[in-house]
Amino acid sequence: MAGSIIHRKRRKLKSEINVVPYIDVMLVLLIIFMVTAPLLTLSVDVKLPSSTARAMQDREEPVIVIAYPDGRLGLQLPGDDNPRVIDRAQMEAMLAPIRAQRGSDFRVMVAAQGDAPYQRVIDAMDVLRRANVSNVGLWTDAGSDAR
Repeated sequence: MAGSIIHRKRRKLKSEINVVPYIDVMLVLLIIFMVTAPLLTLSVDVKLPSSTARAMQDREEPVIVIAYPDGRLGLQLPGDDNPRVIDRAQMEAMLAPIRAQRGSDFRVMVAAQGDAPYQRVIDAMDVLRRANVSNVGLWTDAGSDAR
């Protein structure tokens, strides 16, 4: 038997990729992203205010302070058709005699031009507070750009 040849069966090499581990990894990643995606959307539930109030029924026209997007302020007195652009100190000086004349029912409405940031409205209200005006309302008009 010394001369006998042992034949071993050689295995043929496989030239294909085993994709089962890649599928397992992809499924794990899919589950991770499905679980974490809802947590990434940080949102706050906001309950928007609603009102059933009717329009103002004053006999007197209110004084209107208009906040413009560039920071200027406009003052529209009763009877005026066009607002006057004035600075903050002039506004305080003009509102003091009107407030003294009308007394405690003196009402000022704050309006803003359509694209004015809300900070401009707050600045206008701050000027009114410094002028000792306590009855302040917000002017809304859906059909106009100026108010």
